[in-house]
Amino acid sequence: MIDLYTSGTPNGWKASVTLEELGVPYETHAIELGKGQQKEPWFLKINPNGRIPAIVDRDEGDFAVFESGAIMVYLAEKTGKLMPKDVKGRSQVMQWLMFQMGGVGPMMGQANVFFRYWHEKYQPAIDRYQNESRRLFEVLNGQLATSEYLAGDYSIADIANYCWVRIYPWSGVSVDGLDHLQRWLNAIAERPAVQRGVAVPAPLKLPDGEAAKRTVEGAQSILQR
Repeated sequence: MIDLYTSGTPNGWKASVTLEELGVPYETHAIELGKGQQKEPWFLKINPNGRIPAIVDRDEGDFAVFESGAIMVYLAEKTGKLMPKDVKGRSQVMQWLMFQMGGVGPMMGQANVFFRYWHEKYQPAIDRYQNESRRLFEVLNGQLATSEYLAGDYSIADIANYCWVRIYPWSGVSVDGLDHLQRWLNAIAERPAVQRGVAVPAPLKLPDGEAAKRTVEGAQSILQR
């Protein structure tokens, strides 16, 4: 049994979608970021960095794993699924996983900050992160032009990138003209395990109007933690 400590964010979804796709039994523990639960001493014993997601594998002597990509690799290797066993195949998956962790996630995360959450609009920063996010989308689109999934068969690389790219409207980044990327987004969105995973710890829709304002205010408080 896995204990999953998470919130409804792209990095959180990476862990929950992976668990759902693998069919691994898990118990969800929702972390309220706005209340700073991720910085409480009990949680820092699980993840010293004070971020979600994190897991504790009860079957392995309460073994804790933090960092979303590390969680995905751990679960894939533990189950022997969603990760090729041959060296080249594994490398291909790891390359696209690292592409998300080093590029898509950080760039879209900063686009969110400056486009949505920052206390004042600083257009050069907004342009920088939205443009770079779009460039990374184009890289994904190019790969998907010749492959159904990013690294051959469906894998944790697809899950990782999907969980971030799916929020492109919130980041203010367009997917217009990226037909292969849109095909891939739609195909993954139809997977039952993905639908269950992105509803953990609760269903989330991109907010607008007053709901968007409250979301922004909550995110601004988290940025200070």
